[in-house]
Amino acid sequence: MKKLLISLAVIAGVLAGCNNANSSKTDDSTSHNEGTTVEVKVAIQTPEKVKVGKDIELAAHVTQGGENVDDADEVKFEVWESGNRDNGQMLEGKLDKDGIYKATTKFDHDGVYYMYAHTTARGLHTMPKQKIVAGNPDMSKVKEDNDDGSMNMDMDDSSSEDH
Repeated sequence: MKKLLISLAVIAGVLAGCNNANSSKTDDSTSHNEGTTVEVKVAIQTPEKVKVGKDIELAAHVTQGGENVDDADEVKFEVWESGNRDNGQMLEGKLDKDGIYKATTKFDHDGVYYMYAHTTARGLHTMPKQKIVAGNPDMSKVKEDNDDGSMNMDMDDSSSEDH
């Protein structure tokens, strides 16, 4: 009986020690970032009006605290034609220089296109959006895209679809 109680006490102590070790790691990382996180900013440098059939340079300047970010985890350009986001494309941005990431695409017909510059750097994510007009589209046929990139969490809509 004595051995059983000692064994339980040792197991409880080991589990408590592991729990404290994990929480102290979490506390350290939280306190390191707490109050000192400086926003990562992304300035899209792609023209808002482009020619059809020509290579288009998608470009984004990534900074943090006024300094260029040359070590972003990811910069991806999501591009789609208005009203047709499901058929868009995702292009990997490559560091060119001085915090500027680039990718190239081409629009094969007149239209209104949209682009998100999905950027993850230094533990932060931002995704600015830009409208790009290629050629001379018939604006009466263009579907405006008002999606701001936020996820819709309206539970009432999804539950009503189930009924």
